[in-house]
Amino acid sequence: MYFQASSSVMLLFNFWNVHGPGGMVLSVFVVLLLTVIYELLKVWKTTLAQQFKRNSAPPVPAAFASAPPCSPPEQERPDNSSALANSLSESSLVTTENTSTTAVITPPVNGWLLHCLQTVLHIVQVVLGYMLMLCVMSYNIWIFLGVIVGSLLGYFLAFPLLGHVK
Repeated sequence: MYFQASSSVMLLFNFWNVHGPGGMVLSVFVVLLLTVIYELLKVWKTTLAQQFKRNSAPPVPAAFASAPPCSPPEQERPDNSSALANSLSESSLVTTENTSTTAVITPPVNGWLLHCLQTVLHIVQVVLGYMLMLCVMSYNIWIFLGVIVGSLLGYFLAFPLLGHVK
């Protein structure tokens, strides 16, 4: 098979049968828009993944949330065992008597909603990606260029939004 530049092609379904230059221009425009939507879905899914990571942080006891910073190991180690007893690793193993600050920080309930929305977006993205692949497999040069230009425009428009989300 090879690419051809004809103005008649059947895309995806029997009802999307293109005959003539006007239909080809409209079809290229629709494919271009579908590709831009595909790129926007990728950015939206990445944004939701970042929100999901923030909301689904593992529960951390409040007593450990304000642990003192670790200091670098000393250059010289003395031979006696009193240095081991005074090290940060030994002192962190001692249980604290203040149990009132061990409240657990839990993620919000909407973590499941974000995960469900991510799953739906993933399915839509996969279906749209396969549809665009099948459009390219029509081996029509104009449809192929519509997918390429749509990907270019979608990337150009969507990915700067990732910088504003953080």
